[in-house]
Amino acid sequence: MTPRDELSIAEIHDLLATARGRTLTALLSRLAEDDRSGVQALVAAARARARAVKRESSRTARLYALEEELRERGCRIVAGVDEVGRGALAGPLTAGAVVLAPTPRIKGLDDSKRLTPARREELASVIRTQAVAICVAHVSAGEVDSLGMAAALRRVMGLAIEGLGVTVDHVVLDGLPMRVVENETAVVRGDGSVAAIAAASIVAKVARDALMRSLATEHPAYGFEINKGYGTSDHLTAISRNGLCAVHRRSFTIGGGTGSLF
Repeated sequence: MTPRDELSIAEIHDLLATARGRTLTALLSRLAEDDRSGVQALVAAARARARAVKRESSRTARLYALEEELRERGCRIVAGVDEVGRGALAGPLTAGAVVLAPTPRIKGLDDSKRLTPARREELASVIRTQAVAICVAHVSAGEVDSLGMAAALRRVMGLAIEGLGVTVDHVVLDGLPMRVVENETAVVRGDGSVAAIAAASIVAKVARDALMRSLATEHPAYGFEINKGYGTSDHLTAISRNGLCAVHRRSFTIGGGTGSLF
């Protein structure tokens, strides 16, 4: 690059920020000859971004692979299902069910636990906009106590699937088989490896967190807006001081057996 046609570092920054595909490749090749340290720093950053985009594109393709396979087998409507709140001491057991369109693919889907609250909210909004169908269902703490966890899980997942308002050909869910529907595929760690399950985990988590914040205004002594009903040390201290409230579960499951919470 000669001094006459040399671009300023600010101009190069703007070009690299907008270039994509072959245009970016050609630009990076051209800039490799520019020995200015500022330019080489921009080139290194652009190459790192390009590698990250490629990795994310590959990860997204893997997330959608199972749904594509099921569609090729004739399952036109595939619903992903996941639950939130299984291990909580208070609040509902919640399940999300989501049917995603084959395109456009939603970027950034992942296990809701690996996302920040702000990112979950952002993705939940995108999912609501782009999904074919969505339903979030809740089973109360009292129902969890009376049904037992296994039956409560099947009930809340069934409610979420029924609430989609579409006829589902196949269900994919996180974890072990639940026998919620006949045509069901269970995927261990599916919330991080199957797009529709990840989407379900996100909308369920966002909905349940919002509900727990609402319950915190009704039961302010327990910090539900922070602990979301889980057994944190502060939550346990609040229970020891105030006793149980109406939305606490009176039972829990340890090693397959049911016992008193306190």
